[in-house]
Amino acid sequence: MGTGYTGWELPADERGRLLALVPPRYERLVADHVTHIFGTGPQEPLPTAAEAEVIGCADDGEGVQALVVAIGGTSERPDGSTYHITWSLEPDRRPMESNDVIHDYGWRPVEPVTVRLVPRFFGR
Repeated sequence: MGTGYTGWELPADERGRLLALVPPRYERLVADHVTHIFGTGPQEPLPTAAEAEVIGCADDGEGVQALVVAIGGTSERPDGSTYHITWSLEPDRRPMESNDVIHDYGWRPVEPVTVRLVPRFFGR
């Protein structure tokens, strides 16, 4: 098993556009990527999609805010979790907690917004 993950980077201009639509609720802005497959190495093929639709928002009210996205018409990642962008966090929270918040609390739909993404490998 690899030590990184494949996914998509959220380009700075798209991030700025989304920030104007969805203000961060918590102190630490993350808003930088969407994970596709966790536990890969740099030899793993990159995903081919180059855009996503922001379709929802999840917030536990205690420090984790995430935007739910659909890629290729689905919000379901290959591992069964949900495609998302960790949006903002309180200092004591971690980005990976977004998965649990979406699973445990669900998410509310928002007016869909298409964003451009850049496929890449993220090393650890």
